[in-house]
Amino acid sequence: MLASIHFEEILFIDIETVPQQPSFELLDDDFKMLWTDKTRFTREKQQLSVEQSYESAGIYAEFGKVICVGAGYFAQKKGERVFRCTSFSGHDEKKVLEGFASLLETHTNNPFKLLCAHNGKEFDFPYLSRRMLVNGIKLPMMLDTAGRKPWEVSHIDTLELWKFGDFKHYTSLKLLAKIFGVPTPKDDIDGSQVRQVYWEEKNLERIDIYCRKDVLTVAQIFLRYKGEPILEEKSVFSV
Repeated sequence: MLASIHFEEILFIDIETVPQQPSFELLDDDFKMLWTDKTRFTREKQQLSVEQSYESAGIYAEFGKVICVGAGYFAQKKGERVFRCTSFSGHDEKKVLEGFASLLETHTNNPFKLLCAHNGKEFDFPYLSRRMLVNGIKLPMMLDTAGRKPWEVSHIDTLELWKFGDFKHYTSLKLLAKIFGVPTPKDDIDGSQVRQVYWEEKNLERIDIYCRKDVLTVAQIFLRYKGEPILEEKSVFSV
């Protein structure tokens, strides 16, 4: 499969999400009840209060929102491969999603044909689609996969590729980067810290930088999957 994929056809992405509100207490009564119902079994298993459990609300499209979408792609510059990266971030989720949707629509036919993310099929791709619908945004063709069979969705998931059919296996992006020798900056925040950095530190710029770094890491791991050398820092550009 990988041998037939051209690098320039892929748009590598990563998203950062947070709970809709900084705390459970700020939800309206309906959402409080709905969150309580949804997390009942998880809370009992982990012995968490409903307030504590709400810290993970960002992973659910019904209770979270997208605050950053990072995107990057390979290109040629003076005959050498380079990687160009951009991002859409902000407090207004609709504007963030509209910016990314516009990018997809602009490049629907050429050059991007595939999306690639780590755990993208389980998280990034469906989360983006659901939040676009909530915000009244028409789904770009690349994300309009509802009703398609799994084998009809040709997007690339670096986690799925690493599983080799072992559906019980989960490997983090950080671990894959380590074993493949992909350098990652030491100042990265952890994904579990995004909620705190956004709602408590109010540092969206830090999250934006972190998101872009993850996009590059996904692309570098894909290079290693293809048996190619990773890119040096001088070959990576922000656009």
